[in-house]
Amino acid sequence: MPEIEFPTSAGSAPGYLATPSSGSGPGVIVLQEWWGLDEHIRSICDRFAAEGFYALAPDLYRGETTDQPSEAQQKMMALSMSDAEKDMCGAADYLASQEGVTGSGVGAIGFCLGGGLAVWAAATCPNIAAAVTYYYVMPHGKPDFTAIKGPVLGHFGTADDFVPVEAVETLEKEISDAGVEVTFHLYEGAGHAFFNDTDRLGTYDAEHADTSWQRTVSFLREALAS
Repeated sequence: MPEIEFPTSAGSAPGYLATPSSGSGPGVIVLQEWWGLDEHIRSICDRFAAEGFYALAPDLYRGETTDQPSEAQQKMMALSMSDAEKDMCGAADYLASQEGVTGSGVGAIGFCLGGGLAVWAAATCPNIAAAVTYYYVMPHGKPDFTAIKGPVLGHFGTADDFVPVEAVETLEKEISDAGVEVTFHLYEGAGHAFFNDTDRLGTYDAEHADTSWQRTVSFLREALAS
């Protein structure tokens, strides 16, 4: 069943797991936006499964979701990074232990809040071997970028009201200066959440979303192949 419980260092956590029909493939954890583990995030897991990946989204809000920005911000700010780290690392460990998951590690991908969390996971979870961040938002400080063991890919819009281009360039330099292989792509005219096809913010861009998705799948396949 897609809804699962997986072990963590604190006990267990809920999540959504999509598996490839082939029964074999690389693994990736999918980290939610500030809205929670909603149908959009589940659909991304399903898309990964269709591409031959095992995809697990840990439910960081424990079943709660919202479509109200003010409430989403409150949930994001109230998130315990210690708890989130346990969930993310537990999800990565769980995937890595599955018989059909190939490669020496798993990937992490996230969007908005999840974009920040994906990089955080790469710096703190031993089994994360590559990370993809979409329009990185991380209100709870920064991890030690020098602890990141694999490459990082980033996708950002030039018209993002939450993440200005200057912040993108600064983040890329900080990660690069930490000795990490990092590639950030800027999408001209794209706003925040341009990948989210629910278009909740009115910023969905099908062309940029498709381009970034193809880059993401290719990147993860290559990074997790060994």
